[in-house]
Amino acid sequence: MGVASSRAQTRLVGLDVARFLALLGMMATHLLATRDEAGDPTWVAEVFSGRASALFALLAGVSLALMTGGSRPVRGEERVARSAGLLAPALAVGVVGLLLGGIDSGVAVILVNYGVLMALGVLVVGCSARVLAALALLSALLTPVLLWWARPHLPPRGFDSPSLEGLEQPGRLVSEVLVTGYYPVLVWSAYLLAGMALGRVDLRAVRGRVLGGIALAGAVLAGAAEVVSDRLLAREGTVALLDRDLWRLAGRDDTEALERLHRLIDTGLYGQTPTDGAWQWLLVAAPHSSTTFDLLRTGGAAVVVVVTCVWATRSLGGWVRRAVALLSGAGAMTLTLYTLHVLMTSELLPPADDRQGAVLQAAVVVAIGAAVAATGRRGPLEGLVALAARGTQRVVRGRPGRA
Repeated sequence: MGVASSRAQTRLVGLDVARFLALLGMMATHLLATRDEAGDPTWVAEVFSGRASALFALLAGVSLALMTGGSRPVRGEERVARSAGLLAPALAVGVVGLLLGGIDSGVAVILVNYGVLMALGVLVVGCSARVLAALALLSALLTPVLLWWARPHLPPRGFDSPSLEGLEQPGRLVSEVLVTGYYPVLVWSAYLLAGMALGRVDLRAVRGRVLGGIALAGAVLAGAAEVVSDRLLAREGTVALLDRDLWRLAGRDDTEALERLHRLIDTGLYGQTPTDGAWQWLLVAAPHSSTTFDLLRTGGAAVVVVVTCVWATRSLGGWVRRAVALLSGAGAMTLTLYTLHVLMTSELLPPADDRQGAVLQAAVVVAIGAAVAATGRRGPLEGLVALAARGTQRVVRGRPGRA
């Protein structure tokens, strides 16, 4: 993949730009401080916390839609072949995630959850944009409530990323990936479905007015979610209930722990609200709280970013398009570069100052992405995933009785 190949001319450069931004955002939250010395959220938390990973998941849905026909979903035997071809990459991504999860990096590795999301997306590849958008909204409204009810009945979660070691307790691993972990797949399916709905729009040809309407809808959704959440939390008695839960979690006499928990809500939770807390926790819009308000706030922002990137780059031509494609080349090989980021953040390499490490990693990501884009090739892991997908499709198409 790259600007030098004919295949590159069919790519939506705007999507690569959006993937590049998602990758940089996730790297920033891993490498830079999300709280200042006073414990307040930094600009990194305000801009990227929750939003970068949501953008990553939404883009997975866009990719699934494009790989299964875009605005015209494939049907019949071709849909079967392409769906099977998506399962192999999903498995490959999951295996890479399990391997990375065993490395001490301090990063909540998303790849296992990402792979499972891809596999689940196969179930709805035949749906239209309207159906997918409706399913996304239903998922955002219902799954946080259902999972809030179910979590107390599931095994206690850990805080390590899914890894090969976790296969020794398959029930707990499945529970954490689907429900209780940092990126609960059943809740995050809302991002995937929204992305698939967006990918069912003809992003190459649709009028700018339509793109503007989609972006406006995303912005309104994100803003309304935050405003409504704030209003509901401000109601008399609600804050007292949440404070009571925080006091219980912190210890009645531990004022410092209570303050830390309050700040944690501002900068992000760990994939869920307190398991045995009051139902009013579902009203918060904190990053990684997996509430309806969190999903709408971050999902709406992700839609705005994707549509803006597509609109801004769609009319580019000549050297400007090539320059943008080179600079955002990292967005075409996010699996390889995300893996490299986790390795560079781990104890396999000498530690660096937060800012120094962030600048170094960003420079490495941009340089490698541009170099690979200039050659017209895929990233190494992307090449392996594409090979697995093509091989699986050939096997399915080559079955007796199939064309």
